[in-house]
Amino acid sequence: MEDYMNKPSLGWITQLVARHGVSLNSILEENDLFINKIEGKFDTLWLDDHFHKNEAPILETWTTLTYWAAQYPEFRFGTSVLSQSYRNPGLLAKMAGTFQFLTGGRLILGIGAGWKKDEYEAFNYEFPSAKVRVEQLEDTARILKQMWKESPTTVVGKHYKVVNAYSEPLPDPPVELLIGGGGEKRTLKVVAKYADWMNVTHINSQDYAHKLDVLKNHCQDVGRDYGEIKKSVWVYIHLTKTEQPIPIPEDRYVLSGNPEQVLEGLKEYLDLGAEHLMLRFVDFPKTDGVDLFLSEVYPEL
Repeated sequence: MEDYMNKPSLGWITQLVARHGVSLNSILEENDLFINKIEGKFDTLWLDDHFHKNEAPILETWTTLTYWAAQYPEFRFGTSVLSQSYRNPGLLAKMAGTFQFLTGGRLILGIGAGWKKDEYEAFNYEFPSAKVRVEQLEDTARILKQMWKESPTTVVGKHYKVVNAYSEPLPDPPVELLIGGGGEKRTLKVVAKYADWMNVTHINSQDYAHKLDVLKNHCQDVGRDYGEIKKSVWVYIHLTKTEQPIPIPEDRYVLSGNPEQVLEGLKEYLDLGAEHLMLRFVDFPKTDGVDLFLSEVYPEL
């Protein structure tokens, strides 16, 4: 059996949305149950960033991130991903630096260009073209990286700027910046220029291989060492020993099958160069999937 330097790095993507008719207290309890199961086996907990999902109660990301960091000191925490539009980049740099100080360096800050138009409109954010949003993403990445290195600092981008901005406490250790998205012309170029981590979501291993090749080419073009960037992938998992049907999202790729099939699928990502697997089990809040993963897949990874 091939050795992936003992065990690969694993993360669990938490759930911030309450199911229909379920209280927010219940969603905290359901997450807690999962987190206690994966403690000692998974390294990171990840939170996505949305304000609403129809009428379902949903927890705000940064507030919940801070709460859970205090609840679960054994994990690193990441955002996958914050919309660059939702928080002023200078303020976001300060928030991240403060979080890094208070948690002893446990933050991986993930940002993306933003995509959910109805959410932008509902909360009175401008929703420009995809090109402009990626330009804003690049401005945000520049500001974050610079404000984490020196204080005061000035960065003037196409859309955002900070001028003589003081950013103490400078994060120590430095915050690792994840940039999410697979846009091949613009987004992956921003990844090549600024990111410490890359991440794409809902993607099969063949398409993941292609995205990595595109990123490698962008790294060559901008003079960046491809090996400096930590490769991650967000994987939805449907894991079962039976043929019993389970609702599977139709708008995204799901790695589905028995333990042997899921193990083989995850190893395909690792063989391509993935260094961190972010997992979400589609049967949440049931624990059948994660229990089967921990008993039959995890020992073989």
